[in-house]
Amino acid sequence: MLQHGPREVEHEITVAAPATAVYRLIADVVNWPRIFPPTIYVDQVEQSGNEERIRIWATANGEAKNWTSRRVLDPEGLRIDFRQEVSAPPVASMGGAWVIEPLSDGGSRLRLLHDYRAVDDDPESLKWIDEAVDRNSRSELAALKQNVELAHASEELTFSFEDTVHVEGAAKDLYDFIDRADLWQERLPHVAEVRLEEGTPGLQTLQMDTRAKDGSTHTTKSYRVTFPHQKIAYKQVTLPALMTLHTGYWTFEETGADSVAASSQHTVVLNTANIAKVLGADTTVADAKEYVRGALSTNSRATLGHAKSYAENRR
Repeated sequence: MLQHGPREVEHEITVAAPATAVYRLIADVVNWPRIFPPTIYVDQVEQSGNEERIRIWATANGEAKNWTSRRVLDPEGLRIDFRQEVSAPPVASMGGAWVIEPLSDGGSRLRLLHDYRAVDDDPESLKWIDEAVDRNSRSELAALKQNVELAHASEELTFSFEDTVHVEGAAKDLYDFIDRADLWQERLPHVAEVRLEEGTPGLQTLQMDTRAKDGSTHTTKSYRVTFPHQKIAYKQVTLPALMTLHTGYWTFEETGADSVAASSQHTVVLNTANIAKVLGADTTVADAKEYVRGALSTNSRATLGHAKSYAENRR
């Protein structure tokens, strides 16, 4: 029997943090790829007062999707309403709210509300959406709880850095070099094998085997969001042992008539459980940070160097 009208569901979790702190974290969508496992990238398209329009790229049941939402922020009421402006099939419409309620013990109850319909009210599609909403809601709430409660610990373990090269060439050529990751096996010595899929224009899945200095290889999987010829944002979902999170982006900023600043930015959260196993019992968090930064920067600078040569040779 077909269900007509929206499906309404609710998920909740208690958090050992003040309601105002939880609200602030959810309101800042720029950091969502760090907080919520399914989120790949969020772009704030426009903002006016307490209303904003955002575009979100995220995985649902292992598939990468993107959609545009409008949000209404109510900091006094500790509520954020959202509504997808352009939904991705099989979703016909999707909306809901984050509601944060203070508890007497100083913590808070976080409620995540959803209402949605499937395209043509198809029962199989509705079942798919049910599963995706349930999985993502549980994942988002668990991640948010962990992020808030362990904020003091994660500050020490989270770090960002950027490498930049200046190129006498065109931003388009630099962008094309990074965009065409399917050619990196031929173009980059540290890449042993690469598999790139782009089922939806501008949304890529990249699996890559990378060679380390000692000759060993490790496999990573990333989702990438492309903005021709300006930016490519990514989130790794298969990670090396020393990281629990790795996001970043490549940017190409024109600095003159025929010059570009090409940059690679990384944000990393260390996996402290593996530091001793990988680097030795005496290794400190600072040592591990330096090691990870060195490894990522080495590959980034190598890639930027080859992209620079490619762009300058095409002048």
